[in-house]
Amino acid sequence: MPLQEEFEKTGNWLFRWRSYLPLFLVVLFLASMNNYHYLGNSKLMDYGWEAVCLLVCLFGLLIRAITIGHTSANTSGRNTKSQIAEKLNTSGIYSIVRHPLYLGNFFMMLGVAMFSHHAWSVVVFALAFWLYYERIMFAEEAFLRKKFGGVYVTWTNHTPAFFPRFKHFKRADLPFSFKNVLRREFNGFFAFIMAMFVLELYSEWVVNGHFVWHWPWRIIVGVGFVTWFLLRALKKKTKLLDVEGR
Repeated sequence: MPLQEEFEKTGNWLFRWRSYLPLFLVVLFLASMNNYHYLGNSKLMDYGWEAVCLLVCLFGLLIRAITIGHTSANTSGRNTKSQIAEKLNTSGIYSIVRHPLYLGNFFMMLGVAMFSHHAWSVVVFALAFWLYYERIMFAEEAFLRKKFGGVYVTWTNHTPAFFPRFKHFKRADLPFSFKNVLRREFNGFFAFIMAMFVLELYSEWVVNGHFVWHWPWRIIVGVGFVTWFLLRALKKKTKLLDVEGR
């Protein structure tokens, strides 16, 4: 099989299972914390670092929210069985970077990777992320090129794949829909909170010899769970989060 076809085939397979990469990485991060200690031997300083990690994750979620908020139906989705694109998104954040959702994913996972205090875990994460998502992006772009032809090629000629370039920014064609963000991003929001909570519990077990659930994390997990539960219920049981044309 030609290398190009092999990359596309592998990318499509990884695309189907892309939601499970974070599970593998959490196991890796847990392994990196066997000698964990509080930053500066101070729990207060450790809280500060955890807050930084959370902010990095939220920055990634913000990138995803900006992307999802301006996209139409059957684009930029969480579909897993096959590639879907009824139109080519080229405005808004898509005018400065071709894969903004994966850029958002990178920062959401980076915040979790930073939790262990080890630079090497961040480096390993970055390499694993790139190897994994490079194939997925290759497969997606092969699909889009076949479907949209010259329009797609023109767009890619001045829009980078992963590192944003603001020179050619174009205002989004669709208005921002907060409902669209709420109905599509609540699972990712709760996922990174739970990933960090698992690392937090394990870190306390390494330091203290038993699990300690400090009050800031009780608030974070509590708010995260209530938010996830309510948004899931609204999406499944009501039409309050439905958006016409999206």
